[in-house]
Amino acid sequence: MTAARKTLGISLASNGPKADAKASFAVTGTRLETLKERAKDQRRNPSEAQKALWAKLSGSQLGGVKFTRQSIVGSAIVDFACPSRWIVIQLSAEDSNPDVNELQDRKLTEVGIRVLRFSEEEVLGQVDTVVREINTELNVPFDKRSARKKAGSRPAGTFVSDEG
Repeated sequence: MTAARKTLGISLASNGPKADAKASFAVTGTRLETLKERAKDQRRNPSEAQKALWAKLSGSQLGGVKFTRQSIVGSAIVDFACPSRWIVIQLSAEDSNPDVNELQDRKLTEVGIRVLRFSEEEVLGQVDTVVREINTELNVPFDKRSARKKAGSRPAGTFVSDEG
């Protein structure tokens, strides 16, 4: 028996950024527990691209900066997160929905988080180039408050990590 694959869709009836981006960003209760279980499952079963990039990011190999994998950031599970630098790294599978990716990236950006997105093929074919791009962004001075102002949002996002 084949399990049905769940897909995520988006509503195109959005009226631009919400006045309080954090209101739609924070997750609690049952939804948070579901996200934690999903993140744990994704850590146990990473894609080949995630394995390849994690081999380069784990153990604070990039200038002593710590990354976590499959972390819950707001209402999303991100592939890699660097809370100290307010950076998340997302890997896009060939069959991922670009509209959903764009929405997720925008929601993270609205709360002052920098998003770096790479395709899985890019990581598998050019992992050293991807790591150089990540390292370059890690070394760019970043002011979370001014980033939120540019995105038109005032509240801060939160990182939740239950790596284990």
